[in-house]
Amino acid sequence: MLLSAGWVVQDRDDINLGAGVGVAVREFHLSSGFADYLLFVNRKKVGVIEAKKKGATLSGVSDQSDKYLKGAVSGIPNKFDFLPFGYESTGKETFFRDMRDPEPRSRRVYSFFRPETLLEWSKQDMTLRGRMKEFPPLVTKGLRECQVEAITSLERSFAGDHPRSLIQMATGSGKTFTAVSFIYRLIKHCNAGRVLFLVDRTSLGTQTFKEFQKYETPDDGRKFTELYNVQHLSGQKIDPVSRVCISTIQRLYSILSGEEDYSPEDDEMSLFESGFYGRKMEVVYNPEVPVETFDFIVTDECHRSIYNLWSQVLEYFDAHLIGLTATPSAQTLGFFNKNLVMEYGTERAIADGVNVGFDVFRIVTGITKNGSTVDSDFWVEKRDKLSRERRWELLDEELSYTGNQLDRDVVSADQIRTVVRTFREHLFTSLFPGRNEVPKTLIFAKNDSHAEDIVEIVREEFERGNDFCKKITYRTGRKPDDMIREFRGSYNPRIAVTVDMVSTGVDIKPLECLVFMRDVKSQVYFEQMLGRGTRTVELTELHQVTSDAPAKDRFIVVDAVGVCESSKSPLVVVDKKPSVSFKKLLESVASGNYDTDTVSTLATRLARLDRKIGDKEREEIFDSAGMPLSGIVNDLYSSLDPDEIEGAAKEMFSTKSPGYDELSEAGFELKSLACRPFDSPNFRRLLLDMKTRSEQVIDRVSEDSLLEAGFSTDASERAILTVANFRKFIEENRDSVTALQIIYSRPHKERHLTFEQIKELSEILSEPPYGFTPDNVWAAYEKVEKDRVRGANPHRMLTDIISLVRFTIGSDYYLEPFSETVEHRFERWIKERESAYAKGSTNDSDTNTTGNKSHTINNTNKTNETNRSGKFTPEQMEWLNIIKDHISTSISISPDDFEYNQRLIQKGGLISAYRAFGDDLNTIMAELNEALTV
Repeated sequence: MLLSAGWVVQDRDDINLGAGVGVAVREFHLSSGFADYLLFVNRKKVGVIEAKKKGATLSGVSDQSDKYLKGAVSGIPNKFDFLPFGYESTGKETFFRDMRDPEPRSRRVYSFFRPETLLEWSKQDMTLRGRMKEFPPLVTKGLRECQVEAITSLERSFAGDHPRSLIQMATGSGKTFTAVSFIYRLIKHCNAGRVLFLVDRTSLGTQTFKEFQKYETPDDGRKFTELYNVQHLSGQKIDPVSRVCISTIQRLYSILSGEEDYSPEDDEMSLFESGFYGRKMEVVYNPEVPVETFDFIVTDECHRSIYNLWSQVLEYFDAHLIGLTATPSAQTLGFFNKNLVMEYGTERAIADGVNVGFDVFRIVTGITKNGSTVDSDFWVEKRDKLSRERRWELLDEELSYTGNQLDRDVVSADQIRTVVRTFREHLFTSLFPGRNEVPKTLIFAKNDSHAEDIVEIVREEFERGNDFCKKITYRTGRKPDDMIREFRGSYNPRIAVTVDMVSTGVDIKPLECLVFMRDVKSQVYFEQMLGRGTRTVELTELHQVTSDAPAKDRFIVVDAVGVCESSKSPLVVVDKKPSVSFKKLLESVASGNYDTDTVSTLATRLARLDRKIGDKEREEIFDSAGMPLSGIVNDLYSSLDPDEIEGAAKEMFSTKSPGYDELSEAGFELKSLACRPFDSPNFRRLLLDMKTRSEQVIDRVSEDSLLEAGFSTDASERAILTVANFRKFIEENRDSVTALQIIYSRPHKERHLTFEQIKELSEILSEPPYGFTPDNVWAAYEKVEKDRVRGANPHRMLTDIISLVRFTIGSDYYLEPFSETVEHRFERWIKERESAYAKGSTNDSDTNTTGNKSHTINNTNKTNETNRSGKFTPEQMEWLNIIKDHISTSISISPDDFEYNQRLIQKGGLISAYRAFGDDLNTIMAELNEALTV
């Protein structure tokens, strides 16, 4: 590590301080003892390193380092009365602190700083953390109140040396301008060396670069870029004189990895669209990009995978992290240590006139809702999804399809036409009465092929030419920036059709209408898409593209698919390599590449394929591979299961506690076995053939009918409002209500709730202005997310609040009564426990008297005999069922409950329970408390 960072490492007897700028001398004797390494820069001692063995904890080692840092070394020049720079390191984990900081605090660093960096820091009269305590007053001219609040709150966070800070500001409230403002103050007043500004894709980087170019400094009115160099990374080198560097995290990772070239197309792909980009990103030290390259990193509306899959890239740098977002997810809040320094939501933004609200206009058609059926003996057109090559086929049997298959498996031209025609007919009456010009409108399509169909029909229905409606996707052949600029600033196109490209971050202020012809399952992503319409615009700017528009005081959401009513949940992606083709995945596995991300992606792709093929194809796969495709998928997923890997390692190496190397070898063996079917070239060709048999049926027979068109005001709206208010309550109170704090912030195994905590939450929920009860919130979810709500009992128990909270924050996919959740978990616990006991009894049957109780329920003869059979006795099952029922209604079980629960008392109380389970009763209660409720 020292050598990579540019240090010369020497023994004490071979010391040569002229060997380099930085010299690290081993085992140097100080008045307080031997320092593992004494650091010299330009022949002057500046710090020490206390080295420990791998796995050692470092928090207490700083006391030992302090003795060396504060001790004197006679006869060696030193600028300070103490050594300013202290490290503690195991080689895998390294802590650093600067003793000159106002409050010297150890912080984790990826590697050692270069000696030139320590030389530069030693020349400074005050450290960066000291300078951040002395910001001058903020010049508020030209800033909105919310921007002033954000900057001042952030600077308070800096003064407290918080390493991570999150700013939530509604879309359109000026997050980027706010960021440029505080970056200017960091560089001018704190002498920040370099700031990294991360964007979701390069077109947003261009937009950000223009903000820096336009920014007039508040003190002398010069432009930011006249004072400081700003680099928008388009190559693979960071400009050494740049003070601000704008990049995507994808490009930054490629630079860290030492790649000489990076595809501009990859730089334009948003992480929101790909789910995430590639595997979990591992980094290694790059001396060309040392860890001190950036003092601050700003992440602007980046996909939340940046905070987990890409976190090593961020944590490589010794930098303060500042997040900018309009829609913080739970993962984002967690990554920023819940240090939310500014909370400026859509409601406040609308109230302040920063944003505009929206109205929903619902269009429901018969085919959208119910699908359709085409009778046999009709000729239907079939079209290849990619090439769009067409052919005709005579149906020999009836063709039925559902609304969910629209525009993926079946294209109903009349369904698209009915939606577009309804939109056109209501455009100047219901939606924008009195207007003559079509407002700037953005239509969200399901995929590129769907977008192509929509563009064609929009042009026909509006009787306009190509300029009127255009597609903005990655497959248009034009630069994204040019297409977006044209839509934003030119009269035409009036209507743009996109899949994802304009869904996040892009600023198109004159946009007045969003049409959803695709559903969206991610709440965060949906809010990002809505954000395209929320931006306010000056009337003169609006009239440049839409001359008859009044002031923009709202925008319209035309919902043609029920997107405003469908369930929204956090995005879960298991396709770890979305940009890798199916063919390359198969070739990779056939070549022996069994890395976790490749296997996971292959399993996901095959699972999708299995849902699309018919019985005939499944038989072909079985004949070729000797097993069903579902079995292959299950084997692939099982090979990634940590429990399966641990079990295999125990068996392979005959050990109860396999180490890292043993687990790795066992994991490789499992994945190798699971991937064995792909050794066959014929099987791979068969899968590729089935994958490419993807044609769409063009239904030109069915006629669609309009079922509903109008602004939504029915009961479902009230249910949506109830759900929204409940979600808002949880978000606003997650730090103040104990039960919510535990569910949100504790590690999984520490999320133990008490009945009193749930009762407290229930009482707060029932108070004005909310008046929530488990019954009315449950009923609202049944209307809004019917397909994900289980349990018909209209009367809810108090403990059902846990189910409601978990479902609302996305921890549980289905909403079911708490008692049913407990029942499912109880059955699983019984099976796992008995299975483990059965194995343990077999292994330990000859050594049971040695005191090994790892797989026994108690140490009584009766119970040991029962355990050898691997089953609980009937008497034990009676006890377990009573305990389970108690947990269903009271959250947990403890010895005290045996004195109050009537069923437990009638069964004989605590003494009888100990007779049944022996010394393991307390262990069983603890296990059930965790297994059934956490």
